Amino acid sequence: MSASESLVTVRTAKYMEAQIIKGRLESEGIPVLLSYESAGLVYGITIDGLGEVKVMVPRRLAEEAREILEVVSP
Repeated sequence: MSASESLVTVRTAKYMEAQIIKGRLESEGIPVLLSYESAGLVYGITIDGLGEVKVMVPRRLAEEAREILEVVSP
């Protein structure tokens, strides 16, 4: 994944679920970046968007990632 490549969010999840999704996509050869608000992670808060993690992939692989995730969790 290059620094100039644009990323898109393919799923929003809680931290542990996001880690599982990341592992699944990476096992298929799709690079993943997790973006999250650190306060939610540190304090365990999951309200108003805190504690939510954005699972982001390169735009060119977004459709493939969504298809993989649909098979895993319809």
